[in-house]
Amino acid sequence: METVDGVGDPRRALGGFLRARRGRMAPERVGIKAGGRRRVRGLRREELAQLAGISVDYYVRLEQGRATQPSPEVLDALARALGLDAAERAHLATLAGDRRGSAPDARVSPLLRRILDGMAGLPAFATDHRLDVVAWNALGGELIGGVGAPGRRDRNNARFLFLDPAARHVQPDWQDRAAEAVGQLRVAAGRYPDDAGLTALITELSERSADFRAIWATGEVVMCTAGRKRLRHPQAGLLTLDFEILHVPAGPGEPGLVVHVYGAADGSPDAEALARLADRVN
Repeated sequence: METVDGVGDPRRALGGFLRARRGRMAPERVGIKAGGRRRVRGLRREELAQLAGISVDYYVRLEQGRATQPSPEVLDALARALGLDAAERAHLATLAGDRRGSAPDARVSPLLRRILDGMAGLPAFATDHRLDVVAWNALGGELIGGVGAPGRRDRNNARFLFLDPAARHVQPDWQDRAAEAVGQLRVAAGRYPDDAGLTALITELSERSADFRAIWATGEVVMCTAGRKRLRHPQAGLLTLDFEILHVPAGPGEPGLVVHVYGAADGSPDAEALARLADRVN
């Protein structure tokens, strides 16, 4: 399998991320006139080095993986020059740290399963750092495409999004959901560079999906948060739902889980449609 830039090799991950983000920076955004034909997309290396106040030689060594642990001051300067947000800054700091090891498989406790089942009227499911759906209640499994039914959909959210045509029907805002999935996998790859299962997943998606490759090349970084999403169900129709992300702390040596909970305002058409679907599946 071909190596994906920035995955499985901590020495290359920092440079791969910097290269991707440099390619996203329009010269005009930082006051550089882009007249004439430019041979590179985004900023040139020397332009970014100048904006960050570091030598071109040192920046080149960072991108090439020959300098892997820049100081906090250099990281801050690069983050400012690249216009990184809080999540991207945190990822940059992770890549510049002393990373090693892989995450063990997530543990779903009996209590967590009872909690999910106890929220029968709210769709809920839990994912691990590889975006595997590892636990769900009946309504949650049904809402996201039938994850509880054998053979109905892949239980890895990223594989489902990029390799299953049904995902674009379930997720009408597919491009946004795809970018989120790639951004979350990039964060996980930064934290767990030796995770063979995670590396294999990212490599597989890169080989089989041009969409995945294109989004990965942008250096997308996403942390789980709250908000609103649209989902389409064959019986309930198109639903616009609020969602919250709950983080289940990890035990010693274990990665944490992320619990996704959906709902709608009482009395709204979406809440009524969700209640009818809950009556059908519970």
